[in-house]
Formats: sequence, C-alpha cells, structure tokens
Amino acid sequence: MAKKIYVALGDSISIDEYAGGAGCGAASLLHRNRDDRFPDWTGRDLVTAVPGIRAATFAKDGATTATVLTQQLPPLATTELEATVVTLTVGGNDLLQPFSSGLYQPAVTQIRRNLNQIVARLRSLFPWAAIALANVYDPSDATGNLSILELPTGLKALETLAACNQQIAEVARVYDCALADIHSRFIGHGAKAGDPSQSDPRPDRDLWYCFDVEPNAWGASAVRAAFWEALANSGLLGRR
Repeated sequence: MAKKIYVALGDSISIDEYAGGAGCGAASLLHRNRDDRFPDWTGRDLVTAVPGIRAATFAKDGATTATVLTQQLPPLATTELEATVVTLTVGGNDLLQPFSSGLYQPAVTQIRRNLNQIVARLRSLFPWAAIALANVYDPSDATGNLSILELPTGLKALETLAACNQQIAEVARVYDCALADIHSRFIGHGAKAGDPSQSDPRPDRDLWYCFDVEPNAWGASAVRAAFWEALANSGLLGRR
C-alpha cells in the first residue's frame, strides 16, 4: 500500500527559514501544527486529518514557475512518492524582474504557461491527490508602493499582480485544485501594519512579513490557514 505523502512545492512562502526555523514555516505547520505556538490550531493539521501522512518539502527560496517545472517536478517522477496532498506557492519571484523592467504582459503569459504544465504534470503523476495552489500576496497592501523593494511604484504593478492571480485561479479551476487566497488574507498586514523589511520572525502580530517579501512566523501561520481552509472547503481532503 502506498505511503501517504504531503508534497510542498514552490518558493520561500512555503519554507521554514524566515518563520523562525524548523517546523515553523507554512508547509511545516500545515503538516503538523506547533501546538505550543498556535494552540488554537491544535488538531487542525494534516497529521490529524490524514493519519500517517509524511511530508516532503521541495520548495526552495527564490523559486519561480520555471524552477518548479525544471527542478522540483522531475524528482517526483523518478521516486516512489505517491502524493496524497500537494501545495504550491509560486509566482511572486516571476514578477520581480518585470516590475523592474516594465515587461509585464510577457511575464503573466509565461506564468500561465508554466503553471499549466506544472499542474497538468501533477495531475498526471497523482490523479487522486488533493492539490492546492496559493495566489501571490502584496506587501504594499494594495498601495502599489514597491519602494521597499527598490522597484518602480504605480498602479501597473497592482494590475499585473491581479492578472497573475487571475491566471492562478483559472489554472486551479481547470485542474480541480483548491485555491488558497493568501492575497486577500494578507491585505492590511504589510506596509500598513509596519515595516515589511524588518528581520524579526515574530514582530507585532499585525505584521506578517520580514525581509520585504517573506512570511514571518505569523505570516507562515496565515499561509497555512489559507491552505487548510481551501482544502477543507473544497472537500478534496475527503477523497482520501
């Protein structure tokens, strides 16, 4: 009988590093809650919902849709992993260069193309898995002020982010995936709540970012919450 595995793909939104260390990142908390730090989440994690499930995290700092496609997916095809749950956080890093260069539309088109390939491949490898895609959050809190990233400021950045998130939502719909709306969840917890560039993983609880664009401990928990609710509300976990 195949072992139950949770596979976390994507970028630094999923990893432990910026949230305070091992077991503190969004993927780790989704797999196994830290009851000592988030007692209100006790019993709401994958190890409770899917007894015996193990975690395999392939997500890496700086990953783009291209690196997920070329570096994170190939090992899944060459191992005996049989994923029960898959989460994907990707897209933000794809947008950083376009925000600097102004080449917005080609980036959105490429994100959609790569996402289609990623999720189609996941569906081929794991046809019965519960798959959840996260959209991209906005540390400017819908102001379009990207000066914290030393990038041009303006409405075009917000429009491009919205276009990217629309593509993510469409891919989720086409491939019967849950959509974790971290964009909406994070509004008000970035530049309007404090300094997203600060480095403390546990600042004031209203601020969910560190190092400009990374989720701190509170942000990681919020990402976990978005995935958990998306999977639970979609009924995808009930397939197993």
